[in-house]
Amino acid sequence: QVQVAESGGGSVQPGGSLTLSCRTSGYTYVNYCLAWFRQAPGKEREAVATIDSDGRTRYSDSVKGRFTIAKDNAKETAYLQMNSLKPEDTAMYYCAVAFPSSGGYWLSDEYDNWGQGTQVTVSS
Repeated sequence: QVQVAESGGGSVQPGGSLTLSCRTSGYTYVNYCLAWFRQAPGKEREAVATIDSDGRTRYSDSVKGRFTIAKDNAKETAYLQMNSLKPEDTAMYYCAVAFPSSGGYWLSDEYDNWGQGTQVTVSS
């Protein structure tokens, strides 16, 4: 019953910015972890950022300092603000939700609830 939907993707020039949104519904848990993953053609899906119910965040080394994950509990929406975008950031970006007993998840196999993705393209 958990629903996840991403939006906000688009095409930008290197150095530009985009903010992705992840609207969620259908769950009420004390503990959760929400993640943004991305997958480029020919590459494995990789986590770029996570945020849990305690507000703890984690970023991949490739996006640390450029991306920011945040959440609005009232709107049941999470955001991924992406700054200083690089061509290598080009990928389909997915939002996913999991419900760990504690801590957070980093691997895609640990998530059961996925959105359909939103495309981000960074090119000159």
